[in-house]
Amino acid sequence: MNRLAGSPSLPLARPSSRRWPWLVGTGLVVGALAAALYLGMRGGSARLLRLRQYLADPAAHSDWQIRAGDRCGDAPFLLPTDGYVGFGWGDSFRPGHAHQGVDIFGPTELGRTPVVAAFAGFLTRLPDWRSAVIIRIPDDPLQPGRQIWTYYTHMADPQGRSFIDAAFPPGTTERFVAAGTHLGYQGNYSADPDNPTGMHLHFSIVRDDGAGSFRNELKIANTLDPTPYLGIEVNAEQLGGSLAVCRETPA
Repeated sequence: MNRLAGSPSLPLARPSSRRWPWLVGTGLVVGALAAALYLGMRGGSARLLRLRQYLADPAAHSDWQIRAGDRCGDAPFLLPTDGYVGFGWGDSFRPGHAHQGVDIFGPTELGRTPVVAAFAGFLTRLPDWRSAVIIRIPDDPLQPGRQIWTYYTHMADPQGRSFIDAAFPPGTTERFVAAGTHLGYQGNYSADPDNPTGMHLHFSIVRDDGAGSFRNELKIANTLDPTPYLGIEVNAEQLGGSLAVCRETPA
C-alpha cells in the first residue's frame, strides 16, 4: 500500500534552508530529464497518433503503408509484411528501454495480413515458439562474412493458436527458405491471453553470438538498425514523426 497516499494526517515537514540547494538542483535535473524524454518521444508520439488514425480506417491511409514482398530501391531485403510502421528501431516506450525492432501494423483482420521472408536463409522454429520464427543468414549482404538472423514474431492469436505456415511446425530446424517465402500471418500474441498486443509483426535483425547462434533479441545492443537493409528509414532517432515508407519505386 502507498503509505503517503493513505496517511493524510501526517504533517508535512518544512525543508530546512540547508536542503534548499539540493532540492533545487534535484528539480533542475528532473526537469532536464523530463524535457529530454519529451523531446525524444515527440516523433514517436506523432507516429502513435497517426497509428490510431490508421487502425481506425486503414483503407483511407493506404499511402502510409508498406507492402509485403516489395523491394525499396536497391535494398537487399524485401519488406516483410503489409502495414503501417508504428514503432521504429530505438523507440522508447519507457525510460531505459529502446525498441529493438520494427513494429508493422497490418490493415486486415487478425490472421489475414501476410508475412514473408525478407531475405533467403535457414529457418528455425524452436519447439516452444507459438508465434515466432528466426532465419539464419550466413552472409550478411551489407557486411560479407558476418552471420546475422532475421526474427519475426506475434504470428498467433491471444490464446497462442499459431498463424505460422504449416510448412514450419514447432521444432523446425535449418529449413532453407527463399526471399519472399510465405511465413504466416500477423497476430497479436503476447503470452498473456488477457492482455494481447495490437495486431502487428515485430521484425528485427539479430546479431550472431560468434558461436553460430543468435543473441538475446530483447536487448537493442544485440540487434542491428534495419534501415539500410530495408531501404526505408526506421531508426526512430532519424525518423522522428515522419512516415516510414519507401521513397523510391519498388523494383
